[in-house]
Amino acid sequence: MESLLIEGTAKTPTVRFDANQGLVEIKGRSIPENSIEFYKPLVDWLETYSKEAKPQTKVNIQLEYFNTSSSKCILDVFKKLETVYKNNREVVINWYYEEDDEDMLEAGEDYESIIRVPFKMIEIV
Repeated sequence: MESLLIEGTAKTPTVRFDANQGLVEIKGRSIPENSIEFYKPLVDWLETYSKEAKPQTKVNIQLEYFNTSSSKCILDVFKKLETVYKNNREVVINWYYEEDDEDMLEAGEDYESIIRVPFKMIEIV
């Protein structure tokens, strides 16, 4: 399965999905003009990956900011990861947030309350 690599811009996050390593990473800012269009390939990739997922999938989410429309799309990404988890695969979501960024910590906790996948809140000092 091909990896999905998208270089980040001022408005879109860097994306690194590597099926061979069982790695899913999203880093940076997420304020794309069209969130659905930006996130669709990510959700589609995870749909395919869920059928042949590695025994362990490591997810690193390190967003400095995301807008409202991105939040729904990020939830869609997590729902695909929940499918992987329900197929008796290990999935750990590492949610990174800046030391003084209460909003980002809260956002991670909100996702954790919706998705049935273990989250690790990791503070960046």
